[in-house]
Amino acid sequence: MKKSSTAGVFGLAVASVVAFSAQAKELKFNNPLPESRPETQELIKFADEVAANSGGELGIRLFNGGSMTLKNADLLRTLPRGVVDMSLLWANYLGRDAPALSTVLVQGSIGNVEELEAALPVVKDIYAKEFDKWGVKTVGNLAIPMLYASVFCRDEPVRTLDDLKSKKLRVWSKDQVMTFTKLGVSAQIINQDEMYISMKTGVVDCALYPALYAHTASLQETAKYASYLYPIAAGPYTLGMATSKWDALSEEEKAALQQAADNVWERTNEYSNDLQREMAAREKLGEQGVTFLEDFPQEDRDLFLSTVSGTWKELTDEAGGDAPKYRQQVLEALGRS
Repeated sequence: MKKSSTAGVFGLAVASVVAFSAQAKELKFNNPLPESRPETQELIKFADEVAANSGGELGIRLFNGGSMTLKNADLLRTLPRGVVDMSLLWANYLGRDAPALSTVLVQGSIGNVEELEAALPVVKDIYAKEFDKWGVKTVGNLAIPMLYASVFCRDEPVRTLDDLKSKKLRVWSKDQVMTFTKLGVSAQIINQDEMYISMKTGVVDCALYPALYAHTASLQETAKYASYLYPIAAGPYTLGMATSKWDALSEEEKAALQQAADNVWERTNEYSNDLQREMAAREKLGEQGVTFLEDFPQEDRDLFLSTVSGTWKELTDEAGGDAPKYRQQVLEALGRS
């Protein structure tokens, strides 16, 4: 087997050790993230381990960068129907169909690693229960680093929320639109794969994005300035599979998948080097022409986070059902009840 730049992998790293039988089963895995993202590298390791664990009887074929053309917002409809065998899912993208799921954790509602580690067991449990309602088996989770959201701007330096009010800002989720709107900032959701051209052509003036991942969207080619605004502690990605497909697997195949998925969580649920990697990313972006300004003023950052808190409650009240209960469970885990 050879690596494909567009279709992904099928037990690649162990190909020299594991020989796939003629009856080997292949699972197609939808990965909306580009190959340059560290999460994709983790999924490649996952595929390798599934192949090794199964003795070459089960393989994962990754389709990276959204190459299967499945929309994130549609995955609760397409995945249970078997359109694809497995997929990487992020709860915040699923608000149209599962508002209670998408509002379990709103970005900006957690301020540090200690709070994130306290909340994650509760968040994972809620996610698994909610996905189960949709006929999606949670095979495992992939933790997202503690990220730091900066405002990247194309032509002019932006250092304050007042500066930002005169700009058009790219964001990636509904809660961010709501929060920035309350602060008088014009924000719109633009997918990562459209962000480069949107910045290049002036559809937006600025983009909210973590410096750690800025290179994956070529922001160093479109933004001259950046300034840090707030910490992003997000719920994990889910490695999901249609429950019907999971049930059809043998016990050996389930064990091969589960063991590899458990290893993904063990590798990624670690945050001690996140700040160091963030600062290194900023330094590299600086070498590539992005001027990192001083952080947004403390009063602006405090105002943003307090506004996020109101957005979170508003979203859960609007979602109804179990959403307010889930928010309360997370707050209790954080010691804020």
